[in-house]
Amino acid sequence: MILRQDFVVTLVATFLWLVSTSAWAKALTDIKIATGHNILQELSSCKQPEVMCYFHSVTSMGSLNVSVIFGFLNMILWGGNAWFVYKETSLHSPSNTSASHSQGGVPPPAGI
Repeated sequence: MILRQDFVVTLVATFLWLVSTSAWAKALTDIKIATGHNILQELSSCKQPEVMCYFHSVTSMGSLNVSVIFGFLNMILWGGNAWFVYKETSLHSPSNTSASHSQGGVPPPAGI
């Protein structure tokens, strides 16, 4: 029964990791759009004829892209972990037909 709980917790963690990484990626995209070069056209003070607006510097957000990539890779890692936890639960039962045929219908010895 404990292994089923482990499996459920692993699935929940995998799902939450997917949701949080997707939210991070969406927020990063929104920040890039909101702070892009077209921001000058949207500022009311830059629309006045006597005011000249320009960018002093543009901050690189490349390192934030790396965090999104590692977030999705970590979600894939959790998903793979969920598979191995599933294999240990009673939900996954290997077929015993091949083992019984190879030993002549005698169950394998226990306690070794």
